[in-house]
Amino acid sequence: MKHHVVLRVVAKLLIPYILLYAFYVQFHGDYGPGGGFQAGVIFASAFILHALVFGLESARKAAPSGAVRFGISLGVLLYAGTGVFGLLLGGNFLDYSVLSSTPTSGQHLGILIVEAGVGITVASVIIAIFFAFAGRRRRVE
Repeated sequence: MKHHVVLRVVAKLLIPYILLYAFYVQFHGDYGPGGGFQAGVIFASAFILHALVFGLESARKAAPSGAVRFGISLGVLLYAGTGVFGLLLGGNFLDYSVLSSTPTSGQHLGILIVEAGVGITVASVIIAIFFAFAGRRRRVE
């Protein structure tokens, strides 16, 4: 892809805006359409675009497999940990109202943490799936 200069320049310009839009969808999910799943998919699409334009090895340097595995684990732990923390505070599993002094702020905080966990997990899993399939070679028989 080294000879596709226009494609490389456009991708370098678009990737930061794709990531910024993913963060917007993530943090605006409380107030409108969006949330963790959608933001995770958008975030992962920036890495996939990077891999398609700049090569798989460059993308593996940008998102090493250890970091991707850590992201999968971290997201699940954020989601489940929020529920367990609510249990420890005397509420039900994923009952966010006990997370803060007022139920409304507790609900907001709980949704924010859970959606962040979902976003991190979805982005990491999609990147891992892409790397798993992109790294395969066709067998010629």
